[in-house]
Amino acid sequence: MSMMEQIMPAFLEEVVGDRFGRYSKYIIQDRAIPDVRDGLKPVQRRILYAMYESGNTPDKPYRKSAKTVGDVMGNYHPHGDSSIYEGMVRMAQPWKMGHVLVDGHGNWGSMDDDPAAAMRYTEARLSEIAMELLRDIDKRTVLFKDNFDNTAKEPTVLPSRYPNLLVNGVSGISSGFATEIPPHNLREVIQGAIMLMEKPDTTLEELMTIIQGPDFPTGGIIMGGEGIKEAFRTGKGRIYLRSRTAIEDLRGGRQQIIITEIPYQVVKSRLVTAIENLRLEKKVEGIAEVRDESGRAGLRIVVELKKEADAQGILAFLLKKTDLQVAYNFNMVAIVNKTPMQLGLKALLEAYIAHQKEVVTRRTQYELEKAEDRAHVLEGLVKALNILDEVIATIKASKNRADAQKNLVEQYGFTERQADAILTLQLYRLTNLEIHALEKEHRELQKLIGNLREILSSPVKLIKVIKGELMEIRDKYGIDRRSEIQGEVEELKVNVEVLVTAEDVLVTLSHEGYIKRISKLSFTRSGGDIGSTGLKAGDYLKHLLEVNTVEKLLIFTKKGQYYMLPVHQIPEFKWKDNGTALVNVIPIPKDDQPVSVIPLKSFQDQDKSLVFVTKKGQVKRTDLKEYETVRTNGIVACKVADGDEVLKVELSDNSRDLVLISKLGMSIRFQESEVNAMGRAAGGVRGLQLREEDEVVAAEWVRGEEGEILVVSDLGYAKRSFVFDYPLQGRGGKGVITFEFKEGKRVRPNGSSLIAGFAVKTPFALMAVNTNDDRHVFTTEETAIEDRKSVGMSLIPVVKGTHVTSVIRLPALQS
Repeated sequence: MSMMEQIMPAFLEEVVGDRFGRYSKYIIQDRAIPDVRDGLKPVQRRILYAMYESGNTPDKPYRKSAKTVGDVMGNYHPHGDSSIYEGMVRMAQPWKMGHVLVDGHGNWGSMDDDPAAAMRYTEARLSEIAMELLRDIDKRTVLFKDNFDNTAKEPTVLPSRYPNLLVNGVSGISSGFATEIPPHNLREVIQGAIMLMEKPDTTLEELMTIIQGPDFPTGGIIMGGEGIKEAFRTGKGRIYLRSRTAIEDLRGGRQQIIITEIPYQVVKSRLVTAIENLRLEKKVEGIAEVRDESGRAGLRIVVELKKEADAQGILAFLLKKTDLQVAYNFNMVAIVNKTPMQLGLKALLEAYIAHQKEVVTRRTQYELEKAEDRAHVLEGLVKALNILDEVIATIKASKNRADAQKNLVEQYGFTERQADAILTLQLYRLTNLEIHALEKEHRELQKLIGNLREILSSPVKLIKVIKGELMEIRDKYGIDRRSEIQGEVEELKVNVEVLVTAEDVLVTLSHEGYIKRISKLSFTRSGGDIGSTGLKAGDYLKHLLEVNTVEKLLIFTKKGQYYMLPVHQIPEFKWKDNGTALVNVIPIPKDDQPVSVIPLKSFQDQDKSLVFVTKKGQVKRTDLKEYETVRTNGIVACKVADGDEVLKVELSDNSRDLVLISKLGMSIRFQESEVNAMGRAAGGVRGLQLREEDEVVAAEWVRGEEGEILVVSDLGYAKRSFVFDYPLQGRGGKGVITFEFKEGKRVRPNGSSLIAGFAVKTPFALMAVNTNDDRHVFTTEETAIEDRKSVGMSLIPVVKGTHVTSVIRLPALQS
């Protein structure tokens, strides 16, 4: 055959069209567009699966990134290492992902678009939430396919036990298609999926009561309610992202614009350069200096203005001319059944729910097969044990193993699987205890099989299982919303405190009610020693707060009143001055006194509550927003019964446990959420059931089982006992003993009542005051750790005829 006979004539248009069609199909399906089910592009899926396969999990040490890239390239992704590493880097950057899927160690880049270090320098492992994407993958939940050279298998999709496509979002460009799906809040998305599962005909409006809109990892302000609704309905829509800014006053009548959050995917260094260029090119008058003060505390860009510059006008100009405000266009395209489709919110959730139904069904079938196989074996073993002597005789009479297996099948009706299990049975399993264990395991397996069959036969039970597992993920990984949503695009939020010079200051309040505001400079010049502050003779420092002049203080009194005091209205003194009486600042009656002081920036935190505890054991929880006021007079904060008084007020996120300790040595620990939110003037509910002569002396908040509870008696005996020794109980019970008082003529007494109690996680200093006004300072580390019911050890020297009257935690500056 000649060379000419091997050449086939073809039209260029047909060849190019065919080749480009195949190329387009590849980059759409296998490169740039994510799967609607797990929200991952193939390279991302392969990276996660390769890390999972090699055991590079959160419970193991970090591993070199180059090892992972090599595994992915050699086994699953036959492309350049740079594209694999770039995909890995993106999954490790918290400013790009709502929840990072790769836990990186080393230099993984920055918001200034600095590149990550080379893969030979960085280390990584799967993040904890990435394991939820892979959970149950070993239980035949998803289909696998051959890799590029047919040497291994890779998953076509991950089980994705939470809606990753919406939670982390995605961005990609392919041939003829592009996708732009923003990140959303995990809690909201899961709750929306649950709503849709419970009520499949849920409308978009109903869904949007839960899923308010995107939630970008960089925060910022989202404007355009109609744009969100349109995007959720059709998959296309436009919103505007605005930086979170504040205008602060400086000394000398100057102001500065502080930027603490910038729009998603805006490069910070380029933004700072753009603002600086506007200043250099004099396109806007009034900017004196532009500084990037970002650090470990977070993002902070300062635009310092010249004296008498129009701060609001300059801010509006910057929003218009730079990336302080940008447009974001939704284009929610994903692969559905191998086809790219533009989907709205409900369609995305429905596709995810269908995937979860398939995953859980496949997993249940797998577990059922395993359980039925094991049950089948157990049935044979139990049957064999009941006719043990005959079985042994048959085995002994057999020529070899194969003959024994054949005889067991023929003579007793065992299956080959059962006969094999009988022949491999170890002799110790013939004990009476082991026989009972096998019977128990068989009963439990039957129960499990029944449950698994119920799941497979009942769509309602299947949905219940999916919901339960989603709620576990929501509770474990859910975070508060980071982006604020505003309905109107043109709305510009201006702080009413813009005329107040924003300055970090210290505020002190003494035991006898003397208050003062001190500049940080005065504190530093005085030596920076807390103990050197000015006080009247016999007085001592009770509260030390690090606040800003634009913040407010909520001052709560023992009679259930509260006062709202702006920090900038507190008279300024030097550190060594005594300050002024509180009654000169707020109209507090002589027979009342403050018990708690809480600094506050805003009343609008939806997840925060104020929790009140009274001496008679009443507990009340009220939403923070209920206390917003502009009045300076006292307002009812909590209804207090006759003979009772407020002991403590705490600002809380409603997720901790509350420990109440009584004078007579009783204590109770219960979940704060057991106290339902009620109105501002309500009296609360019973937290601890007290004896007639008893009262609450301490209220402390704990989270988890770490730390200790420290208690002090009136004769100076003290001890610490572990938090886990205080069982979680229902609210309103009698509680458990937390201190045992010694009695008897020949026994040295350790006190008759408790004076104070404290939750201890890290060491701090305390001061005890006795009836002679003597002071004794000690640290929590000096107290012995003993059982909850123990008698404590003498720690505070007490002269005969005197006793400890109070113990306070010494104020300290936050490190």
